[in-house]
Amino acid sequence: MQFSKRLAPLQSNVFADMDQAKARARAAGRDLIDLSLGSSDLPAAEHVIEAIAASLSDQSTHGYLLFHGTQAFRQAAATWYEKKFDIAVDPETEVLPLVGSQEGTAHLPLAVLNPGDFALLLDPGYPSHAGGVYLASGQIYPMPLLAENNFLPIFADIPGPVLAQSRMMVLSYPHNPTAAIAPLSFFQEAVAFCQQHNLVLVHDFPYADLVFDGTALPSVLQADPDKSVSIEFFTLSKSYNMGGFRIGYAIGNAELIRALRQVKAAVDFNQYRGILNGAIAALTGPQESIQVTVETFQQRRDAFVTALNRIGWQVPMPTATMYVWAKLPERWSQNSMEFCTQMVEATGVAASPGAGFGKSGEGYVRFALVHEPAILKTAVDRIAQFLEAH
Repeated sequence: MQFSKRLAPLQSNVFADMDQAKARARAAGRDLIDLSLGSSDLPAAEHVIEAIAASLSDQSTHGYLLFHGTQAFRQAAATWYEKKFDIAVDPETEVLPLVGSQEGTAHLPLAVLNPGDFALLLDPGYPSHAGGVYLASGQIYPMPLLAENNFLPIFADIPGPVLAQSRMMVLSYPHNPTAAIAPLSFFQEAVAFCQQHNLVLVHDFPYADLVFDGTALPSVLQADPDKSVSIEFFTLSKSYNMGGFRIGYAIGNAELIRALRQVKAAVDFNQYRGILNGAIAALTGPQESIQVTVETFQQRRDAFVTALNRIGWQVPMPTATMYVWAKLPERWSQNSMEFCTQMVEATGVAASPGAGFGKSGEGYVRFALVHEPAILKTAVDRIAQFLEAH
């Protein structure tokens, strides 16, 4: 068989490579502590589960769900955004249900890019952002994120010829994998830049609530209240621990929402109505579970970073997300993949190599705080033994 050339860039995937290394560790009898995937181990709230469970016995929820049938969910999403960010949202034209935000970021390039057009992406960045561009036969211009710039891109560094062929910019703050955050002034700069150069501004916003120490995070739409160039993706995976239910939404510019809806209409129907009922319960019901989630991950962050610092691995305390972005010791500074594969096979501790998130991620490793503090401290003990032996 012959396959399309667009599959070639998708063959290497950091998560797939690490899965193979984890399999070898299990086969060798290692007790695995998996810190490589950002899949929350916390449960969805009880009232969310009850809403989904009640839907199962309702036969009217068992058929296809067309756009009109998602109106209650779209209204709940619009109301949630209006309350949280003080932005007026039209649920009919400015909200679109998604199978998680990853589906939206992967499909939107099909609606925006022609073959050969550039997309400006964060480097390092989340793999599906690049995957969607490749599937649309677009080109990627990586915007390097450096520690000395607080892991924010420098728009002035983008070459003019690239800008002339660019159609979209993808941002995501709080950022995966670096855990960096961006102030409203940065988004205002980004909006002005995209307006000037006729770019679609995409903001992937899964960690809207997962911020520590009382810090407030802006939506990109607060910098673009008229929604002139912007679209934002939110998922219930992180705030509401509903990752396995695969539910999120896009919110923003009506033309972009309409275009993405056209792509989705060719690919899928909407989520099962029962899952949307659970999402409505999450967005409109008690919000205490969010604070519990935030406090849980903050405690884990404190325990893990403190333990790493204690063994001599100096890592800054992240302000947001469920990740720790750690600069590797000098010996491994140019081979994060080898560090992660050797460590998991030797100790059972799995992490994600920074190089898997882009060229500028080399020299770092990402740890996901998806275990209780005691297990995280055990992981650090094993990491210390690995570093001493290597």
